[in-house]
Amino acid sequence: MRVLRCGSDAVLIETEDAEQAQRLHAALRDTPPVGVGELVPAARTVLVHYDPAATDWQRLRAAVTALPLRAAPPAEAAETVLIPVRYDGPDLAEVARLTGLTPGQVVARHTAGHYRVAFCGFAPGFAYLTGLDPRLRVPRRAEPRTRVPTGAVAVADEYTGVYPRTSPGGWQLLGTTDLPLWDTTADPPTRLRPGTAVRFVAVDAGGGDGGREDGGGGDRREEGHAGEGEGGGTGERGRGRAVGGAGRVRCHRAGSGASRVGGARGGAFRGG
Repeated sequence: MRVLRCGSDAVLIETEDAEQAQRLHAALRDTPPVGVGELVPAARTVLVHYDPAATDWQRLRAAVTALPLRAAPPAEAAETVLIPVRYDGPDLAEVARLTGLTPGQVVARHTAGHYRVAFCGFAPGFAYLTGLDPRLRVPRRAEPRTRVPTGAVAVADEYTGVYPRTSPGGWQLLGTTDLPLWDTTADPPTRLRPGTAVRFVAVDAGGGDGGREDGGGGDRREEGHAGEGEGGGTGERGRGRAVGGAGRVRCHRAGSGASRVGGARGGAFRGG
């Protein structure tokens, strides 16, 4: 790990790999040294802004290098943002061809993943999610699109993500979500911040309501509506289940015989 001075009120910390960058960001966020302000994580760096009246870069460098870097809790144990996806993307068949899978298997593997936001970049609210199945790691498109629609769910290299606004882009598009991820009237404006745990849930073409799920020792199961076939996927996590189907995301509690629709009405899913 190397600490570089960056102007009069910031240091840039270079890490050995992406995992160390995430662990360092979590440590600085949870136990910030004196004077530390805004943190800006990236793929293998963390930019740390500080108050020159409270500390200087030498003291900050010493404090940073002394921080214990604990392993992050598994994404499946954390409060999770559920993103409903219609897997109808224009590159789904191409990703299947590149990986040697069927389109249904691509969807199943994508919805089975437990993801975490490593950092945000490229465009406001664009979150780079780690945890992608190695079989789904494909290169960017040879020719980027000049216009990728809002809500496009995509993969490229070791990351998956969602385009929060219409923009150019070169990632492979698997599907679309209607869940708003960038809102300038909200505080904060982005739903996905570094450290956030994320799951994708397959839904019908009618869309779906996204929400948040409280991690509680892994006593819930999320399941794509179409199972392992075309356009569906499953992921096991215990007794309950969240099912995307008929354009909705519902939570079924084991043994209750009742369900709640995810979103702003609360229940097992809370609107973000």
